[in-house]
Amino acid sequence: MPRTVCVVITARPSYSRIKSALQAIQKHPGLKLQLVVAASALLDLYGNAVKVIEQEGFKVDRHVYMILEGENLVTSAKSTGFGLAELATVFDNLRPDMVVTIADRFETMATAVAASYMNIPLVHIQGGEVTGSIDEKVRHAITKLADVHLVCTPLSRERVIRMGERAESVYVTGCPSIDIAKEALGQKPLDEDIFARYGGVGPKFDLSKGYLVVMQHPVTTEYKESRTHIHETLKAIAQLNMPTLWFWPNVDAGSDGTSKGIRAFRETGQLKQVHFFKNLPPVEFLRLLCGSHCIIGNSSVAIRECSYLGVPAVNIGTRQFGRERGKNVIDVDYNHQDIIKAVRQHISQPKPARDLLYGDGLAGKRIADCLATAPLSVEKHLTY
Repeated sequence: MPRTVCVVITARPSYSRIKSALQAIQKHPGLKLQLVVAASALLDLYGNAVKVIEQEGFKVDRHVYMILEGENLVTSAKSTGFGLAELATVFDNLRPDMVVTIADRFETMATAVAASYMNIPLVHIQGGEVTGSIDEKVRHAITKLADVHLVCTPLSRERVIRMGERAESVYVTGCPSIDIAKEALGQKPLDEDIFARYGGVGPKFDLSKGYLVVMQHPVTTEYKESRTHIHETLKAIAQLNMPTLWFWPNVDAGSDGTSKGIRAFRETGQLKQVHFFKNLPPVEFLRLLCGSHCIIGNSSVAIRECSYLGVPAVNIGTRQFGRERGKNVIDVDYNHQDIIKAVRQHISQPKPARDLLYGDGLAGKRIADCLATAPLSVEKHLTY
């Protein structure tokens, strides 16, 4: 009998981190997919990722509304609590053989705790990575709750084992988002029709002449400084005065400061060549990156997918501190002059070589095979 796999997607980036695995699970004769979409993935303010998920052919079995408005530490904690209560009911109704949770967002903690307390085997994707923020605490906590670990790199596997997890429960699969990057590489860059297809706000321009991409999220442990942080990036983009596609931040503590900072700066009229989007489908977004001069901000896409794509990245601040990175990344502080210097350095030199650090584009199939064959025990056998 096929194993029933319940995958919980809680945010816009989580979908790109799991899409190829969802496709492989659907095709695998030994697996049956259940899909739960929750938290900011359901909200229009953060791109309404559930619409993209459904448009790309996936059936959503349950919706879980759990986000409290406020974008601060209190609402993050309370949203996690609401999610825990709601997801327990969902799992009780769906009765999966295993639950899959992705990466390190605060909402994923609700998935992990609910599954663990209900004795449902928990599978964690992207454990063992280091970033130095609250995300790292969440990621490592989920590692200790998980029964099967599907990691992206050999170093991540070593870290998970050093945390006391059994070596035989830790599999190096690569990152599923690299599968999407591989697909994007085989397609032509996007053109100006992107404005007609995906809307957004701001001027339209000819993408064939080159452009920048910005995606910057608040840092939870520095959330009070989020408006100051984004102001430095805004000043840099205004002074560069190049065509720029800017994507809205995640629903993390401090995102209200980031959003207000963007809106206030827009009113000054200095962003004459900046167009803002909420969300694009994963492949479309990566095609967009392929055609860009570089990506600026602090999203993990600059570290993971862009290393594979050979897209230059300017990584700002501490959000990705400690994460394994390729030669495509220049790290800078929250300083507009440093950001400008790094962007110009990237533009003045050839694009970096592609790097297979996070995978070779076959992670989805490996994940499905692991889900079909891995021993599913909720009993921990500590190795320390």
